[in-house]
Amino acid sequence: MLYLVRHGESTWNVAGLLQGCTAHVPLTARGRAQARAAAEVLAARPVRAIVSSDQRRAVDTAAVIAARLGLPVVTTAALREQCHGAWEGTSAAGRAEMLAGADPDWAPPGGEPARALAARVETFLDGCVPVGTVLVSHGETLRTALALLTGTDDGAVPPNGAVTSVGGGPVGSRRVLGHDRAGLLA
Repeated sequence: MLYLVRHGESTWNVAGLLQGCTAHVPLTARGRAQARAAAEVLAARPVRAIVSSDQRRAVDTAAVIAARLGLPVVTTAALREQCHGAWEGTSAAGRAEMLAGADPDWAPPGGEPARALAARVETFLDGCVPVGTVLVSHGETLRTALALLTGTDDGAVPPNGAVTSVGGGPVGSRRVLGHDRAGLLA
């Protein structure tokens, strides 16, 4: 079982800005509450390790989970959000839809194409990700990870604070066993 957690709500989520690989974006008070709610969900699960994107909003979410579970956090650039280049820090209105419907080899100037994001995430998942690992990351990165793990892509981006449980098996044939949105109530 793997547990995928989207970072808690950030200040840029509230402002409606594209975050991408901008590293310094902090959580809001609601985002910290979502992280605590995710930690409570995970406290009832057989968690053995926590791996997080090295971006602040994910690291801060992972730190809350780690404190509750008594585990260390390992960070990796492999779980960073898709880079949106020159679009980062600008309004997300309309741009998210453009990115979702874009050619997988296209990106805004200085950005990362969807195909490159998928290759990065696939390389990470093909490495040794032990059973019982929590992966704390970002919307597009987790949507991509879920598509790779299950071999399907419904295009859905997990909400902030959500915990998605993914059952075992080889990459490409795993199943989503549940979505816990306790963090959304925070």
